[in-house]
Amino acid sequence: MGRAWIWVQWLIGWLPVAALFAVLMMTVHGAGIHEALHYSLRLMATAAVLGLVVHRVTGRLPWPHPMRLAFLAKHAVGAALYAVAWVTANSLVESLTVGRIVLVVGPGIAAYLVTGVWFYVMIAGVAYAQRAAARNAQLEALQARSQLAALRAQLHPHFLFNALHTVVQLIPLDPERATRAAEQLAALLRASFDNPREFVTLREEWAVVQLYLDIEAIRFGERLRVVTEFEDAALNELLPSFALQTLVENAVRHGAAPRVEATTVRVTASVEGETLLIAAVDDGMGAEPAALESGGTGLRRLRERLGWLYGASASLTVQTAPGRGLRAELRLPVKDEA
Repeated sequence: MGRAWIWVQWLIGWLPVAALFAVLMMTVHGAGIHEALHYSLRLMATAAVLGLVVHRVTGRLPWPHPMRLAFLAKHAVGAALYAVAWVTANSLVESLTVGRIVLVVGPGIAAYLVTGVWFYVMIAGVAYAQRAAARNAQLEALQARSQLAALRAQLHPHFLFNALHTVVQLIPLDPERATRAAEQLAALLRASFDNPREFVTLREEWAVVQLYLDIEAIRFGERLRVVTEFEDAALNELLPSFALQTLVENAVRHGAAPRVEATTVRVTASVEGETLLIAAVDDGMGAEPAALESGGTGLRRLRERLGWLYGASASLTVQTAPGRGLRAELRLPVKDEA
């Protein structure tokens, strides 16, 4: 299906050239519209078929940097051969059409040969431009993937360091709780590194977040309460791995960690039309927005990652003020598959 569509596009691309030739025949030679269209379409059909060979030749002769004389010489020979082949093919088609041998001779053959050379240059130019565009697209995709890999690698140590810090803090205070926290951290590490995918379902992401919260529950005890409100439709939707982890960790860090009183972190997820809406809200200490932006490494990296993955289609907003808690909201376009 894909190859057939390429053939259709290739032939359609010649229609404007055929129309131009038809107009020239009507204005210069006084041909009727039917005669002009019939003749120009026949000329373009042979040019298009022979052009496939030119397209293949350009694939075997990559564009040199810097330009080389041998490259130009090879294409000069190719242009001459194409022009001769095009004139010959048109003579054969014309002969078969009228039932007698038709030869292009005299001064008119020069115009045909020049036209054939022009076709060759046009086809080769388009082919090289297409390949250059394809290479640029591949380079941009590779750059985007490398940037995403770097950002994702930065997210791993960020939350793992915080979890490890929790274990270290517990060792002198309560060795038994520290042991349980270390076991939870091991499970968290396995869950993190066993899944290298860029996108996961909300259900999968929440399973990893729960391992993190189990560690923090050992640290904070009753000072940390987590409430979830997930729509069933949202659980199977895709989001970038560690995106929800970053929101929840941010809520724990800025909500529960600085205060002695109990803090509630409410995590919600819903689907609104074509948008997956995820939020982590806490009733903790809150923070100055400027201080949060300057010190929020996880949120900043997540925002950069969203830009690479979705462009302007996704957003991460944070609302906070001292004493008023914090709300981090993620809006993602619904994805069909990872």
